[in-house]
Amino acid sequence: MTKLPETDVSSLIEAARQARLNAHAPYSGFQVGAAVLDERGVVSVGCNMENAAYPLGTCAEAVALGAMVASGGKTCRAIVIVAGGDRLITPCGGCRQRITELAVAGTVVYCAADAGDALEMTTPDALLPNGFTF
Repeated sequence: MTKLPETDVSSLIEAARQARLNAHAPYSGFQVGAAVLDERGVVSVGCNMENAAYPLGTCAEAVALGAMVASGGKTCRAIVIVAGGDRLITPCGGCRQRITELAVAGTVVYCAADAGDALEMTTPDALLPNGFTF
C-alpha cells in the first residue's frame, strides 16, 4: 500500500465531503460521498442516490468510479469514502468488487469521517480477499 502525501489525502477527503452534501437520500437521510484519484491525477467524485424502488439506489463509490471511467480514467490510485458525523464506513460488497477491478498495486482506500479527523486506511485486497480479477 502506497500512502499518498498528506496534502493529496486532505484534498480527496474534502472533495468527498463536498460530494456528500449533494447526496439524494430522502428515505434514509444517510448521505455518503466518495472521491477517486485516477492514474492521470484526476479526481472524480460521487454521492449516493437512493431510489424508492429498493434496491435500485446507487452507492457513492459506484458513482465516483463511473465518473472516473466516463471521463477517461482507467485505474484508481486512491479512493476516499465519507459518511456523516464521526462514523467511519467501508464500501458494500458490490463496491468492493468495483474497486478491486479498477485498482492497481498500491491503491489505498481511505474511510474518513465528515466530522473530525477519523481516518482509516486499507487496501482493496484487505476489503475483498480473493476478489474476482482478470
